[in-house]
Amino acid sequence: MRRIVFSGFRGTGKTEVGQLVARQMNLPFIDTDALIEERSGRSIPDIFHEEGEERFRAWEREVIATLPADNVVVSTGGGAVIDPVNMEHLRRNSVCVLLTADIETIKQRLLHKPRPPLTHLPLAEEIAEVVYQRRQAYHASADFSLDTTATSPEVAAQHVLQLLNNGVSTPEQRTHALAFFRTGRIPAPALSTLENILTSPSRDPQTRILGIAGYPCAHSLSPRLYNALFRRYQLNYHYTWFEDPELDEILHSAQEIDAKGLSVTIPFKTAIIDQIDEIEEHAAEQIGAVNTVVFSRGSTIGYNTDWLGIRKPLVSKKGKKAVLLGAGGVAAAAVYALTDLDMEVTIINRTPEKAHALAERFGCASATWDAFDQIKPDVVVNATPLGMQPDTQSPLKKEQLNKEMTVFDLVYTPPVTPLVEAARQVGCQTITGTEVFVQQAREQFYIFFGIDVPETVIRELVA
Repeated sequence: MRRIVFSGFRGTGKTEVGQLVARQMNLPFIDTDALIEERSGRSIPDIFHEEGEERFRAWEREVIATLPADNVVVSTGGGAVIDPVNMEHLRRNSVCVLLTADIETIKQRLLHKPRPPLTHLPLAEEIAEVVYQRRQAYHASADFSLDTTATSPEVAAQHVLQLLNNGVSTPEQRTHALAFFRTGRIPAPALSTLENILTSPSRDPQTRILGIAGYPCAHSLSPRLYNALFRRYQLNYHYTWFEDPELDEILHSAQEIDAKGLSVTIPFKTAIIDQIDEIEEHAAEQIGAVNTVVFSRGSTIGYNTDWLGIRKPLVSKKGKKAVLLGAGGVAAAAVYALTDLDMEVTIINRTPEKAHALAERFGCASATWDAFDQIKPDVVVNATPLGMQPDTQSPLKKEQLNKEMTVFDLVYTPPVTPLVEAARQVGCQTITGTEVFVQQAREQFYIFFGIDVPETVIRELVA
């Protein structure tokens, strides 16, 4: 039986609910805080007082790394999930349940359970501040979540058992979702897998779904990568294609089956902003595009990891002169990355008005397409779909390139686009769209699961 792991802030009921679930399932129960005290021979307040939080976290990491692999219920400390090493251990072959409660409820519970303060703030303010700081980690730690504000531990335990035994979606919802998937271009073997996950009499109610939302998106490498990572880290998830021209249909189907989240691609990166409850980070707000959506506790939360995938391969070009081709959603992420590297950026687009509008947003220049040759950039970034299968054109002619340029094509299917091929013939340094895919997928996986996958692992899996 999979290990059952409870996460959440202190005072949300992890120990009490975990003990009751363990009793009902006739499984042993382990509280990682209690295990730290047992192994160290000291109370947690004493460890904090004598050696500080850093030493406590080291004890916590050691304890979590040696937990039984299955047939056990585990309650974790409130900050355990902020450590990617812990998350890698906790998530293996486990079903993870996040417990939450409102600030006032947590405060009242903690008044009876003294613990070392985490800040110098008054208790209620500390709870609000720390929960806010950790909320992305808490979202990442959750396969299922439950608000314990208005429930007793006994009632909460029963709710958890229902989630474990039945999941969240109803048979009708899963049938509707399967009909949606059948309208897309999902390969037959992948569709058969979805049928088993959603409607088979022997289905596992704990299996969760993720996917890529776009139109078209059947060319995406994401399902192959994610499903390989799920096998590697023993995560009970399946990643598929949510391909449809209507964003509303995609979101409705994802929520019907209680999907963990979505990777978002063209043409929905901008449109989806109006459909989500909150944007988690400054970058996504500035860019005006979201490529990662997490569904958590009834909310839809948006992130942008594209800009990080564009920025990292260009770090050595900081301060150079750059031309950005295109003015769509991924172009906004690109200009954010380029300006973050203090580059002198000019945006060129077939529709000059769009280039001008994007340039105004970021305080850079714009120009018409035929001005490219006069700019003489050090770096060229293609953020247009030109070159993407089946439209395998190059946005620039070979004679417009010179060997002093660095050419970065954000298109990754095919891996070597006509633009990259022409740039290599001229002698340019080239960066393929696979680099964006590797970097942004690594960050996206961290957002979804709190696991920091080594870059070499992702490269190996997409090779």
